[in-house]
Amino acid sequence: MLNKVFRLPQPSTECKCNVQDPTATYTIAMNIRNLLQESQETHQNVIVLCIGTDRSTGDSLGPLTGTKLRSLNLHPHIFGTLDQPVHATNLQDVIQQITTSFVDPYIIAVDACLGKSENVGYVSLGKGSVKPGAAVKKDLPPVGHAYITGIVNVGGFMEHLVLQSTRLSLVMKMADTIAYGISFGLRGAGNTARI
Repeated sequence: MLNKVFRLPQPSTECKCNVQDPTATYTIAMNIRNLLQESQETHQNVIVLCIGTDRSTGDSLGPLTGTKLRSLNLHPHIFGTLDQPVHATNLQDVIQQITTSFVDPYIIAVDACLGKSENVGYVSLGKGSVKPGAAVKKDLPPVGHAYITGIVNVGGFMEHLVLQSTRLSLVMKMADTIAYGISFGLRGAGNTARI
């Protein structure tokens, strides 16, 4: 589900990397570890919430990432896969399920977004929430303590059509990079956070 990053009031550092960079997976992993180390004293469980739909190439980044992550990692708290996507119609129900099932969870939200042409293929990671659906004028609640967003195409005009014409090869490459980065990051944080 296309989003805009909704930044919380506290200062936040954002990391950006291009998925074509051979160190992108490592960069994501190290930043995941840092975020989890900062949160270990206040949060009990780590949830990876992959937002999007499998019915749109550009918006499938979240469910593709969730599916790949599930195959790479035994991390039990992954929401949003190709078989069970988390999208506009069920997002609030999934958030409710998470908040009633887990005590003070730390949510890492993964979502696709649109941006400037020179930024297509970049992944951003940082503290704060995403506002799913904002780029396509949907009113959904902000979600996440941390976000990972991937710029899958150019925004600003006819967003729904742009999503349908997004290159699948780019989305797959981004999903691979993000999934491996999260997987390595969670493994490295295994001693500091309950996963």
